[in-house]
Amino acid sequence: MACLSSAAFAAGSEGLTTPVKLPAYDAARPACKAPAGLNRTLVFVQDNRREFMQGAGRGLEAAARARGLAYSVAFANNDPALMIKQVGGIASDKTGAMVVAPIDPPSLAPALKKVIAAGAYVGAIVPPPATTVLNAPQYLTGKVLAEAAANYIRTRLGGKAKVVLLTHDSLQFLAPRFTAMRDTLRTMPGVTIVADISPSTVDKEGGYRTMKTIMLAQPNVDVVLGADTVVLGALAALREAGKARADQFLGGIDGEQEAVVEIKRGGSPYKASISLASPIFGYAMGQHAADWLDGKSIPQAMDILPRALTSSNIADYERDTANPGAVYADPARRASYLKMYGNICFDTRDNYINFPWSSETK
Repeated sequence: MACLSSAAFAAGSEGLTTPVKLPAYDAARPACKAPAGLNRTLVFVQDNRREFMQGAGRGLEAAARARGLAYSVAFANNDPALMIKQVGGIASDKTGAMVVAPIDPPSLAPALKKVIAAGAYVGAIVPPPATTVLNAPQYLTGKVLAEAAANYIRTRLGGKAKVVLLTHDSLQFLAPRFTAMRDTLRTMPGVTIVADISPSTVDKEGGYRTMKTIMLAQPNVDVVLGADTVVLGALAALREAGKARADQFLGGIDGEQEAVVEIKRGGSPYKASISLASPIFGYAMGQHAADWLDGKSIPQAMDILPRALTSSNIADYERDTANPGAVYADPARRASYLKMYGNICFDTRDNYINFPWSSETK
């Protein structure tokens, strides 16, 4: 695709709207022109304060410090209208780079396109449009958690379990992880999914409220699966009701610190968390932001690879997330967490991703 001028771009480039399979990222791709007139600033437009996003922010801040970028956070507090206003301000104040965790992707997209058109770096945590899209192989992520739960049901619960799925099916980008959970559990005749529901907010409060409602009809459950933040809320509701048991399997996705603490303490219903190492991908996106402002070619997309945290590897995980810069600087360790795809730079910024990218797309 030919590079558009800034004027032509601002007039309505929609980026890459048709799904394409991206090649592996080529770190040796030549540099191009650096964007002019933009400040060396990085803003994290954060949806809420759950630990997963706080971890991403820690990584972004560390990378900004390492590369001499001014860093700030704009908290949207689960308010999509506020997020649109925040991104609109970024589009007009010469900010050089931003990373966003969209609350309502369709309504936010026009504002993000204006930031991209201005020549700034836009990194998005899952939903497009963005210069670089960060995702996880979502089906694989859900499958890793579901298989851990299935193994526990077979070996510790006699093959029988009442299961609660706390989903995010309203976010099409995350839906494959819950499809994987259903696919895995439906192969087990002794398993009954007694609730399959999306909390109204993706945080502890949302999980807590939803679990309290579920317990009105199903006071005794054996397995709860979902994102760490909502499953931690569900655990709080179970404990409050006196329904938490040591033989339950609560498992989440994101590797949040509170979940890690639960797993390490022993005797907790919380048995597993699938790490998506947010400080590490945050650090990588911060490095990409600085590279973009220097005129370098950066990835169009990046996978954060899922791993099941166990008592045998939690120490290594905590070491890596505490010092994401050391991971990023070590190619072997970096490759165990991150996989990068495609190339884009300022001169080819009209090739930004504007479709639901996933490395799992056939």
